[in-house]
Amino acid sequence: MATVKTPLPVAREEYDQANENSTRRSLEFALSNADNEIEVAKRQSDKTGSLALRRFQFLLMGAS
Repeated sequence: MATVKTPLPVAREEYDQANENSTRRSLEFALSNADNEIEVAKRQSDKTGSLALRRFQFLLMGAS
């Protein structure tokens, strides 16, 4: 999974509603994406998620 890093745009002297909305959406998307990745990592570390992952890995190794 490649992480794309883009710098935040520099603020203009005058207020631009479209630029504000675009920046807000991109920040909300980035935070939502990070939250999703954290939730996936948490599920893999708890007991049921960990057991399911181990079972999947075992079945995958047995199929080859």
